Amino acid sequence: MKANLKGSRIVSVILLGLLTVASPIVWARSGAKNSDMGAQSARDVKRPEARIEREVGHELRLLPFFTVFDNLEFRVNGGQVELMGQVVSSALKQDAETAVKHIEGVESVINNIEVLPPSPADDAIRRAEYRAIYGQPGLDRYSLQAVPPIHIIVKGGHVTLVGVVADQGDKNLANIRANTVSGVFSVTNNLRAEK
Repeated sequence: MKANLKGSRIVSVILLGLLTVASPIVWARSGAKNSDMGAQSARDVKRPEARIEREVGHELRLLPFFTVFDNLEFRVNGGQVELMGQVVSSALKQDAETAVKHIEGVESVINNIEVLPPSPADDAIRRAEYRAIYGQPGLDRYSLQAVPPIHIIVKGGHVTLVGVVADQGDKNLANIRANTVSGVFSVTNNLRAEK
């Protein structure tokens, strides 16, 4: 079953969220007209996976308990959707699966989302990392979004940063700030820079 998913691509919900926020700007800059939206629909008919990817990303972004401390990713292969990532709450894992199951064209859902173990120490690190990153001038602008794009995943004192930032400088700054928090064993910076 996993072999069938090898050639498909993994889509990060954070990336899709940022693109959704940025798309009005891109459309305005390019001078796109409504006829371009018709071209998108025509492509979706030829490639139904594109529509499913868009709808899965949309449904996952709308989950009420999806926070900066969760990472949701997915892969679409035909009518099969594989959910991946890490979440703090087991309820969010189940909510993600439920939301995706009802999308037209989705035949099966493989839920490989990891529920992070409860830990007061990890909770303290999450709060400290949030303050260190989003309290930094230059990075504080990212905190203005409903779900900020820099996600902080903490497991057993190890921190992983995932998401999308504007440029390499912001990626480096987030890494520096994440390494200032005491009690952290390691920081893995998986942020992607748009430029």
